[in-house]
Amino acid sequence: MILYLIISSLIAASAFVLRSRRQIYMIGAAFYTVQILLAAGLLTGLYGETSAEIFTFDAAGTLFYLLLTVVSAFAFFHSEAYLKQNDPDQTAVYSALLMLLTTACAGVYFSNNLAVTWILLETTTLCSAGIVYHRRTADALEAAWKYLFVCSTGIAIAYLGILLLCATTSSGSLSYEAVRAAATGGNPLYLKIAFLLILSGYSCKAELFPLYTVGVDANFAAPSPASALISTGLVNAGFLAIYRVYKVLTPTEIFPWVQNVLLLTGVLSLVIGALFLRRTNNYKRFLSYSTVENMGIAAIGLGIGGLGVWAAVFHVACHTLIKSSLFLQMAVVRQIYNGYRINRLGDYIRINRTGAIGLLIGMVVLVAFPPSPLFVSELMILKQIVADERWWIVVAMILLVCIVIYSFCSRLIRLCYQPNQDELHPSKSDRTLSWSALLLLCGAMVVGLWQPEALTDLIDRIVSL
Repeated sequence: MILYLIISSLIAASAFVLRSRRQIYMIGAAFYTVQILLAAGLLTGLYGETSAEIFTFDAAGTLFYLLLTVVSAFAFFHSEAYLKQNDPDQTAVYSALLMLLTTACAGVYFSNNLAVTWILLETTTLCSAGIVYHRRTADALEAAWKYLFVCSTGIAIAYLGILLLCATTSSGSLSYEAVRAAATGGNPLYLKIAFLLILSGYSCKAELFPLYTVGVDANFAAPSPASALISTGLVNAGFLAIYRVYKVLTPTEIFPWVQNVLLLTGVLSLVIGALFLRRTNNYKRFLSYSTVENMGIAAIGLGIGGLGVWAAVFHVACHTLIKSSLFLQMAVVRQIYNGYRINRLGDYIRINRTGAIGLLIGMVVLVAFPPSPLFVSELMILKQIVADERWWIVVAMILLVCIVIYSFCSRLIRLCYQPNQDELHPSKSDRTLSWSALLLLCGAMVVGLWQPEALTDLIDRIVSL
């Protein structure tokens, strides 16, 4: 894994000094060749179980890394159309940082050490801020500084939680296994405070309450192809960091309390996502608040336990394919309309039929109508909630999901069919990108109809860890 991080980082960093678009795309091809080689080695068991004692090639890392490789490759090569408007310096910086962000996220997935996870998550902050600022405008500078400040504050809060967790468990190592083994003897009050700090801090990456706003702002300010990676690959890194701490505290006496905190966090995130979906007037912010809503559902799954944990992991994995497809479709919308204003854009079904169909199908899948895989995960979570007789959560989820469904249907149908009020640039669009983005959505629908045994086995292993 150390060799992978070095090679990937060197390849990505080499893009900083290139000025030819052809050379940058060749570097990108080399970078994703390395990613494919690592993925092939993981699937064949070539690399064993551990690397340098701080990385473990476990089921969780493997699942999310495979998704990361697919989404990052799509985001990089879809960026070609966006980068046509950039000068060579901006193209080089953007491409290098996108690859470095992918590398850092991969490191988070496989990290089995609290400190290493923290360091790599902070690295993702620097990469994401650089992507936001790569055009070096005044608005981009403001967004980048805001992202750096809030994320660094969140990561600092999480660091305090890690220090407290390790101090109260008296563990001689920062590995998750060692801390978990020692956690049963820890002071319950300190363990609770540590979990609150870690959850609050990492919420800026997982796009959960309370620091969800920084992720929404980053997705708004970044180019749509980069948003596809930030809203999925980076969010998955935050989710996995929280999930590993969740598993550390499973054998402790405070675990029921931890579940209740996650339930509350999930419901609050769902409330925020549902309400802001009704208020926002920008399609990129709209999709970002949908991420907050979906991560809230995943947090509810972890909080309810039982079947809900399996469903939460499955939900996050499938959300990766769906949300990245929609953000990539939005990149084509940006080419045509030169903006994302909900109340002005329309007639998309006539201008770009393939893209409009992709958005309408994505709408159906994202609001969890069959054959959506999210229907499967949300149904499993509701079954577990009903089995536990937590009726207030059932009522809250159904009400809020209805608001989400109404918001999605009204906004995306408006984009496709209402009269357009903005200037059009259809000649600048690349319609083949709409077909390409549709492939990710088709993959998600296949999983909704048929869950491959390899996928269910991976999730079974993740849940049983």
